[in-house]
Amino acid sequence: IYGTNPTLDIAKIILNDSAKIQEQEAERANKEGYSKHSPAEPLYDLKDVEKTIPHFKGIPQSQWIPLFDGIRARFQYNGHILGATYIELDIHGKRFVFSGDIGRTNDLLLYPPLKPKKADVLFIESTYGGRFHPDEVEALPQIEKLVNETINRGGSLFVPSFSVERAQLMMLIFWKLLKEKKIPRVQMIMDSPMGANVLELFHRTRDWHRLEDNECDEMCSHFTVVSSFRETMELRTDNKPKIVIAGSGMLTGGRMLNYLETQAQNPNNTLLFVGYQAEGTRGRKLLEGEKELKVYGKWVPFHMEVAEIEGLSAHADHAELMDWMRKIKNKPERVFIVHGEKESAEALQKGIKETYGWDAEIPQLYTIEEIE
Repeated sequence: IYGTNPTLDIAKIILNDSAKIQEQEAERANKEGYSKHSPAEPLYDLKDVEKTIPHFKGIPQSQWIPLFDGIRARFQYNGHILGATYIELDIHGKRFVFSGDIGRTNDLLLYPPLKPKKADVLFIESTYGGRFHPDEVEALPQIEKLVNETINRGGSLFVPSFSVERAQLMMLIFWKLLKEKKIPRVQMIMDSPMGANVLELFHRTRDWHRLEDNECDEMCSHFTVVSSFRETMELRTDNKPKIVIAGSGMLTGGRMLNYLETQAQNPNNTLLFVGYQAEGTRGRKLLEGEKELKVYGKWVPFHMEVAEIEGLSAHADHAELMDWMRKIKNKPERVFIVHGEKESAEALQKGIKETYGWDAEIPQLYTIEEIE
């Protein structure tokens, strides 16, 4: 299992965290009887993770790695999250480029993505095809306003966040606002064991991000970093104004659900979404006006203010996706648009045709394409 060293370190963190959560949720579902399965079981457990990790093989970025006879791979820096790359595969002289998730040009935490110079077959993500983000710095005044309005009315700001990159970015933003005296000094909590582990990884991977060690240390000193579930259960009933960053980013699980179970009915509180909310998730439903939240099999009335800031997405927007392809000098034989909802994929398809003259395809689920 090949990957960059930060990616494999994050994979270890995520796999262990996910296995623990699944084991705990299966135990809780069996105890309270709300699962459709009897008994409820995790998809994989910690023993499965233990068997998987020895197969990890870290490789350096920007170096060609031979895989088989006539086949080599190269992982190129791609922004987005720590360790993320796009992958170039040379297969018997033909170059396949898999974009993976493409990052932002002006990310506060990460460097801009590198750009491929050749692609015979290109697979490109389309998460934000047809949509445009403001710069991340433009989101800071909006966050400042939300914090002050919420704290001034006696509420708390709850920020569901992906534990990798987004949680650390939000810590950086709140720390900057506090340092500039633009928000009041209230308790700031980062409640995510996985997020805490990734934070430690930032200290060990200086070449992959913009933060200096002293900045990372100073930022962390202003936060209560929570690891134990016991602390979470104590903090979730505390009604003093505060800022809480916790997973998961789309409210599909994680400790934010524990906070919302007790805090969702308080109209003084604000729930701030700072990342993409996929269709069908709790996050998307709340953004669309849902007034009840299902938590651990129970319906909880939801009266919090809901806010969303899209400018903090770790995904490139339409203009950045188009620019990422700009240095490809040859005309690709095939272009496949992936990783996006129908409207986004179609918008990117149109943009590619108009800008580069390439005929891009949007593959359907389970289709098989033959490439000569």
